[in-house]
Order: sequence, then structure tokens, then C-alpha cells
Amino acid sequence: MKVLLNDGHVAECPQEEEIEVLRHSAAHIMAQAVKRLYPDAHFGYGPATDKGFHYDIDFGDVVIGEDDLPKIEQEMRKIAKENLPFKVYELPRAEAVELMKGRGEVYKAEHIGDLPDDARITFYQQGDYIDMCVGPHITYTKALKAFRLTFVSGAYWKNDQKNKMLTRINGVAFRSQEELDAYEAAVQEAKARDHRKIGKAMKLFMTDDLIGKGLPMFLPKGYTIWQELENYIKEKERLLGYQHVLTPCVGTVDLYKTSGHWDHYRDNMFPMMEVEQEQFVLRPMNCPHHMMIYANQPHSYRDLPIRIGEIAHDFRFEPSGTLKGIERGRHFCQNDAHLFVTPEQIKSEVSSVVDLIFDVYKDFGITDYRCVLSLRDPEDKVKYHQDDEMWEHAESALREVLTDLGISFTEEIGEAAFYGPKLDVNVQPAVGAEYTLSTCQLDFCLPAKFQLTYIDRDGTEKTPVVLHRAILGSLDRFMAYLIEETKGVFPLWLSPVQVKVLPVSEKSIDYAKNVWNELRNAGIRAELDDRDEKIGYKIRSARQDDKAPYMVIIGEKEIAEGTISVRDRETDQTVSDTVEGFKAKLVDRIKARK
Repeated sequence: MKVLLNDGHVAECPQEEEIEVLRHSAAHIMAQAVKRLYPDAHFGYGPATDKGFHYDIDFGDVVIGEDDLPKIEQEMRKIAKENLPFKVYELPRAEAVELMKGRGEVYKAEHIGDLPDDARITFYQQGDYIDMCVGPHITYTKALKAFRLTFVSGAYWKNDQKNKMLTRINGVAFRSQEELDAYEAAVQEAKARDHRKIGKAMKLFMTDDLIGKGLPMFLPKGYTIWQELENYIKEKERLLGYQHVLTPCVGTVDLYKTSGHWDHYRDNMFPMMEVEQEQFVLRPMNCPHHMMIYANQPHSYRDLPIRIGEIAHDFRFEPSGTLKGIERGRHFCQNDAHLFVTPEQIKSEVSSVVDLIFDVYKDFGITDYRCVLSLRDPEDKVKYHQDDEMWEHAESALREVLTDLGISFTEEIGEAAFYGPKLDVNVQPAVGAEYTLSTCQLDFCLPAKFQLTYIDRDGTEKTPVVLHRAILGSLDRFMAYLIEETKGVFPLWLSPVQVKVLPVSEKSIDYAKNVWNELRNAGIRAELDDRDEKIGYKIRSARQDDKAPYMVIIGEKEIAEGTISVRDRETDQTVSDTVEGFKAKLVDRIKARK
């Protein structure tokens, strides 16, 4: 593909840069279409993005919604068909400002004032539309063949809340129609997997602005899954010597000043509360509480390692635009733990944590992940606790442990916690970009801040090292991950409804109730559908709404024979069984978490 550079030359575009040039050019063509349809519109920024392109536009008093996108898209196709050539030229600063002001482009004129004094100011023009830009761009508008406008959102000018809110029109563009079709198919698949949609349909959780944005509530079926996950991870932790605790959801400001969170994390915390002249905050994390539990009594080297675990309620004031169901909220529950160890125990304890992470991933069939050693940015003097010697020691120690364990990892600068480096395990979910699910952090900082000690074998006081670790991350996010991976078709042990009992008619309701009670008494999560509906409707409801692993269908034949007909979700086959036989099989499978 040939492109027009800002020096006026036409060059062959490297293949890896083609898509960005197409998307950037699409933003210009969209702006031209908008200007034709809305002559009084004025333009802010219009870049290419990872997914496509957007343009921030001031429409004045005109309100633009997604119903307007087809009209703008149609005008873009018309411009592409006109095959207008792109032209480029440079202007001195004063002339550039005059040109933009003359065309009513007040945002562009303001942007020129932000540029360095020696900046080249170039303009690209196609037909009657002129845009200030450094390029490069396609040579003719017909090169844009596969695009779609997707949605409308808001954006402050220069990303500053003090400035005017502009209308952002978003779109996607690809090299070919085949690529666009594949993208749109992926979008539809993502919508089908969205945990918010599935969670609502399956009655797993809910949100309501009257309660507050980012504060989800788990409904009975969703809380059932939540409890199963809690029981699962706690059982594994207990076998590894973890001791579980329960700590309050608030702490004094002084607690977080001691830990350093007040200086490094305050912007992510809920505002301070004052009660009886004492200042409190909702806790954003649990480590300060666990430090105080360790400090509650003296310790010897013989006591270490001490492993303190908690399913802990935490609160962080996330920006409203980042909230996403139970994947990212302002309240969440961490599968948190803090391991207090001697320096000699670091390697074995990190190894044990890593083994636990991968053991859990094996149980849930998680294979698409990567390990990241997250380090501090030495140039950032605000985000991180300032102690170069501590950081060099901690980063070297964790890098050495991971290397010795044979773990393949990449390193990322600026992703560490403020108090120490960490191993992050990032998963690629079925929907959206990757995110961190599990983490193990090495901390020499907080134990010193809280003056934690143990008596070593030589009788001297030493400061323990702390490993912060979360295996499931937060139960909320882990559950969102599972919903989207499985589309709500959970394994038997996690399914909120494990068996749906379906009487064929009113004549079989009493027998069905007896079967239902026997299953429930065995600890099986069974529901009875005794609605006055046809059996076909009940089967579809059990499959689509409840996604039940098993349906027990009871008609006159089953009553006469003293049996039940069992339909398996996995095979979609129906077999005859006794209640006792079916019940025994399920109890064994549920217990084994198969």
C-alpha cells in the first residue's frame, strides 16, 4: 500500500504499519463526512487506536447518538467512492493558526499553541476537508474499503474534566472486508459471553445505581458459586498450612500512614470518615491488618513460615468509566494471604505459591496465560517507596527465584506494587484484553515499617520477609472469568442448579416432589419446575436459563416403574436410572469436583 508522507513524497508502507495508516485516514474521512452533514461541527483529536479510530467533536447544541452513525457511515462510503486524492502542505505557525481560526477550528488552533516552537505544522486535505496532521495517510480515499462506525461516547477536551465534554465517535477499519467480518463475528461472540449479560439472565448478580456504581450484589445462585469457590481455595490452602482470619473492612488513617498506602494509594481509596474525632477509611487492601495480626505476639524462627489467609472485602474508588460488572468494581473480595518468612525460606515459599497457582489453573483448565516480573520504574519518585538498596535486593531476589524455578517470564517496568516487585500471572479471557488473575509479591518494606520481628536461632531480632499472594485474585473477577469462558455452563460442582426436576404433567408432580426432596437431602442443588407448562418448554428453560447439568424428567412411565429419566447436558442423551443410583453418582462427582 502506498502512503503520502508529510514531506509530500509517496512511499510504500511497511506491512506492519498499514493498518494504523488506514485507521488514521478513516478518522479524517469520518471528519469530512461529519463536516458535510454538520457544517457547524468543530474537531478536537482524531487518532488511530489499537482497535480502530475515533474523533472528538464539538457538535454545539446538536445531540449525536448511535442512531446517527449509519448516516455518517453512508457519507463516508460516498467520500471513499469519490476517490479524492490526499494532499499535504506545510504552513508557518501564524498562517496555520489563521487557517484553523478561519475555518472555525478553535480546538486545532489551540493545539497549535501547545506545540514546540520548532514544530513543523503540516496539513492534509482531501476534497473540501483540511485537517492538521503529521500523517502519513493513504493516497486516495478509495483505499478505505472495510470500516464500520461502532458507538458514541464522551471525552473531555485534552482529557481534562475542567474542559468541555466533546462527542467521541468511534469506529473500526481493516484491510479487507474479510477482516472486518471476522472482527464483527468476534464482537458478537464477545457479546454472547459478556458476564454481565449472562449474570443477569442466570440471576447470578445485580447492580443498582441507588446502591452505588461498582457495588454488585450477589443473588442466591451467584452467591452459591461464590461460596463454592471460597470453599475450594480454602481447602487447598488449609492443606498447605494456611491459617484463615477475619479482619474488619475499615482501618484508621494512621494504619495506612504507617503502611505507606496513605502516601502512595490515597487517590484510589474512598474518602476519609471521622467518628468521635478518629479518622477511618474503607480498606483498599488487607496487608496492614495482617501485619498487625503478626505483631500481636512474639515469634521465633521456629514459627516461620506463618501463612495468614483471608477472603477479604476491599474497597477501591475506581473511575466510573473503568467499572465492568463483577470483573472490576469498587467492592470486591480478595483471595488474599500474607506469608511471613525468613530470607532462607523465600525460594521454597515462592515455589509453593507458584505450584498452587498452576495447580488451580489445571483444575479449571486455564492454559492461556503468561508470567510477568513486574518491576518499579526508578525514575518515578512518587509511586514507589524510595529505597534503592531495598528495591535492588528485592528485584534481584525474586528474579533469581523465578529463574531457578524454571518459570518463563517477561519483565515490565513500572508495574510493581509501591512496596516491592511481584510475579503477575496474566490470563487472556474469552472477552477483551488480558488482565492479572494471580499474583505473588515480595516485600521487604512493610515488615520494616511495622517493626515486625522474630528471634533468630542466634538469639538476635530479625525482620521477616513478607510474600503477598492471591491465587484466585478476587473471587468476583475469577467468577467473571469463568462465566465468560464457559458462557455460564459451569461444571457440575459449581453449577448453581445441578439438577432440574421436570414433571411431565400434574399427575407426576407428587412423585417429582419426592425425587426433588431426596436429591436435596443428599446435598444436591436441585430445583423443581412444577409450572403448568409443556415439558418441551421446561426442558428449554432448564437448558437455556439455568444451564443445569442434569434434567430429571418424570412422567407416568417413570412412576409406574419407580425410576427416573435423566438427560445429561454434555451428551444430550436421556437414560433411565433409579433415584438412589443417580444420587450416588452425583454425590461422588460433586465431591471430586469433576
